Amino acid sequence: MTPIAPLEPPHRLLMGPGPISAYPRVLRAMSSPLVGQYDPFMTDAMGEVQRLYREVWATRNEQTFLVDGTSRAGIEAAITSLVRPGERVLVPVFGRFGHLLAEIAERALAEVHRIEVPWGQVVPVSTIEEAVARVKPTLLALVQGDTSTTMNQPLDEIARICDKHGALFYSDATASLGGNAFEADAWGLDAATAGLQKCLGGPSGSAPLTLSERAADVIRSRRRIEAGIREEGDESASDFIRSNYFDLGMIMDYWGPRRLNHHTEATSMLYAARECATVLLDEGRDAVIGRHETAGRAMLAGVEALGLSVFGDVAHKMNNVVAVEIPDGVPGDAARQAMLDDFAIEIGTSFGPLHGRVWRIGTMGYNARKDAVLTTLAALEQVLRRWISVPAGGGVAAAADVFRGAAA
Repeated sequence: MTPIAPLEPPHRLLMGPGPISAYPRVLRAMSSPLVGQYDPFMTDAMGEVQRLYREVWATRNEQTFLVDGTSRAGIEAAITSLVRPGERVLVPVFGRFGHLLAEIAERALAEVHRIEVPWGQVVPVSTIEEAVARVKPTLLALVQGDTSTTMNQPLDEIARICDKHGALFYSDATASLGGNAFEADAWGLDAATAGLQKCLGGPSGSAPLTLSERAADVIRSRRRIEAGIREEGDESASDFIRSNYFDLGMIMDYWGPRRLNHHTEATSMLYAARECATVLLDEGRDAVIGRHETAGRAMLAGVEALGLSVFGDVAHKMNNVVAVEIPDGVPGDAARQAMLDDFAIEIGTSFGPLHGRVWRIGTMGYNARKDAVLTTLAALEQVLRRWISVPAGGGVAAAADVFRGAAA
């Protein structure tokens, strides 16, 4: 047999909408030795991760832990566990990932109601309030930051509406947590999920999740423990959660004092999630959000100084990604490929009605820093010159001005 070469991925600067280049200390943590899932070191590490993510989410929720899987695993676990078949779910849609929440709810056999606004806008609070009053949903499911459009939906007034009409309030913060303000308790969230691969600066594969006590009670009311580990006295609800892997009731027992076996915790991803949280908290949650805001503002200034237009309502743009309209005369995919081939820099395209219309350039996690932003703008200028005329050095100069102003 011919020897198989060691795995050697190319070095890339990942400046798209995610995944992004991970923090070096996160990668180092992932190479740490494995331990058994009930080793005292492991159970202590799980408890530490819960404490750290309460700070990341700005919550006191006891039920704060990780779902093993990508950010979509967290979304599916939350919706499948909180919504019974036939119950109503309201999803305000302002991009691709609102449609994803609606699809997952449909697959959970919910009665799904959508309200939509054009891509590039956010949903007005008044529109949400009218729809909640009309639909009377069990769950309002709302994306905070939708990278498909780069819009950041305000969440701070939504709990008031949900409380008035008896709805649970869930938000997907996959693309926004760590780089934009998120206040789980202050904003009255009942459930929220995220991933590591965006502003938290890790790899995809672990989904931080937090649940209010009200949400946890709903999940407990649907409790069913699988037969092989069920003990005398364990209740089994008739309307039990229809997924085994995404049953948050059993996952709560696995992370809780009972340590009831559900799956084998993804040890290396637990290490990664721990380091993502410690990087953020060591630097300071507000400081990290500020760093994302500065880097995002610098990238925005840079692309505009190159004469490029920005898609969407900039007043509601996420800190960590900008959608740049592809100029006439520039082949979007060829330009992206040139960025990758010649400069080892990845930027993104988009989905649906924006596919081929915009590039999405991210400034998040480890890459929310000056050298990454300036390098990307310098490379983008050189690539654009193959097809159109752009101001020489304009992007780098404008971005550098933003960084200098922030430092001052």
